[in-house]
Amino acid sequence: MKRIIVTGGTGFIGRNCVPLLSELGYDIHVISSHQRVVDEVKWHTIDLMDPAAVSAVVRSIRPSHLLHLAWITEPCRYATAPENLDWLIASLHLTRVFHEVGGERVVMSGSCAEYDWTSGLCSEQATPLNPSTFYGQCKNSLQSSLAAYARQVGLSWAWGRLFFLYGPHGHPARIPGVVIESLLQNKPALCSHGNQIRDFLHVSDAASALTALLDGDVQGPVNIASGERITIREMVLQIADRIGRRDLVQFGAVPASPSDPPLLVADVKRLQAELDWHPMHTLDTGLDATLRWRKGELHGSAV
Repeated sequence: MKRIIVTGGTGFIGRNCVPLLSELGYDIHVISSHQRVVDEVKWHTIDLMDPAAVSAVVRSIRPSHLLHLAWITEPCRYATAPENLDWLIASLHLTRVFHEVGGERVVMSGSCAEYDWTSGLCSEQATPLNPSTFYGQCKNSLQSSLAAYARQVGLSWAWGRLFFLYGPHGHPARIPGVVIESLLQNKPALCSHGNQIRDFLHVSDAASALTALLDGDVQGPVNIASGERITIREMVLQIADRIGRRDLVQFGAVPASPSDPPLLVADVKRLQAELDWHPMHTLDTGLDATLRWRKGELHGSAV
C-alpha cells in the first residue's frame, strides 16, 4: 500500500484531497497543528516549524508519497508576511527528511504568484518567473530548490501552480466569498471596476487535479486552473443574481490595486494533455454548490 503524508490536510484544499486519496487506497497520515476525526486517516498533531518533531514523525511513518499543501494563506497578510521564509525553510527540511527515509514522489502546491504578471496568459514553459511579492518569491524559491534537489537525488516530483480557487470553506475575505457574505447579509458589495480577467477553479476540482498529479508520474510545474476566462464583474453579477440582490453591488466603490493585472489566466495544455484531466464543475455549478454550502452553514446544516 502507498503511504502518504499530507500537510495542510485540514485546510481549504487539503480537506478535499483526503477523501480522494482514501478512494485511491493510500494509507493517509496528516501532519497538522489542528486535528479532525476522519475515518481511515491517521493524524499527527505537530508544528511543522519544529524540525526535530518533523524529522521524528516522518521517520516513524516512512511515507512513499508526500503532498505538501501547508503554507501561510491569511488574506491581506500572506503576500508580505515574514513567515513565508519560515515556510520555505520548513518545506525544504520536510523534503530532505522525506527523501532520506525512502520517499519516492512529492507534490507541492505552488502559485500563479510565481509568474511575471505582465504576461497575462501564464504557461509553464514560456512565461517568465518574476514574482512581485515576497510570498511569490518564497514559493518560487521552493520550486527551484525542489527541482534541483530532485535531480540530484533522483526524486520524482511535481509542482501544482494554483490559480484562483473558490468553493465551500473558502475565506470570506476573498473573491467570491466577500461578495457572497455581503449580499447574504443584505449589505452593499463594494467592488473595484471589476474588469480584471481571471481564471477561477472550484476547490474540489483543484483537489482532484492535485491528487491526479500525485498519483501519476508527470514531472515539474503544472498549472492547476480551469483555463476559462471571466471578468470579476461577470462573476460578481452571477452571484448577485443568484441571491437576488444585484441592487447591492457597487462597482467602482473601491480602487483597483495598481499591481492588479488586467489579465491573469492559465495555459492548461499540460494539465489536459499529460494528465488527461478536466474539471467537473463549470462556473455555474461551482457557484451553485458554494452558495448551497454557505446558506446551509448559516442555517446550521453545512458540513
